Amino acid sequence: MGAMEFRRLRDEELQEFKREMMKAFQKGAEDVFGPIEQTILPEADIDKSLSTEGSAAYVAVTDGEIVGGAVVVINTETRRNSLDFLFARAGNQSRGVGRFIWESIERTYPETKVWETCTPYFEKRNIHFYINVCGFHAVEFFDDRHKDPREEGEHGIGVGDECMFGFEKVM
Repeated sequence: MGAMEFRRLRDEELQEFKREMMKAFQKGAEDVFGPIEQTILPEADIDKSLSTEGSAAYVAVTDGEIVGGAVVVINTETRRNSLDFLFARAGNQSRGVGRFIWESIERTYPETKVWETCTPYFEKRNIHFYINVCGFHAVEFFDDRHKDPREEGEHGIGVGDECMFGFEKVM
């Protein structure tokens, strides 16, 4: 893999960005549970994040190809920001793409006081990444008895038992 570039998502790349993110999330769940008929990350969830006030989408590009990306939501008043999505394109995991994206996000938003994100309980690769690579701390566990107050209705991805870890990184 050649040198990576980190930049804002371009309008003409939006459909590829969403498609590759959805594939990456699908693969993550299927690596644990086997083939799954339902869509793990619906496009509507990505659209909701992208339409949130303060949202920004970024891509990591190598040799003109999107190899990963992220969506962040920035609150300039509280400086408590959210990493809504981060993905490495399927087939590009464990090649430094996620680390490159995360480090680039941190450099892009140095005024951040706290970053927050979450990931499904079964995503051991993600849990390792957020805690051991990025320096987040698990601060909450969401399940049917303790729902994420930021989520409307049901949460989770529809497989397993719908549990999620909430993470924070104090800067």
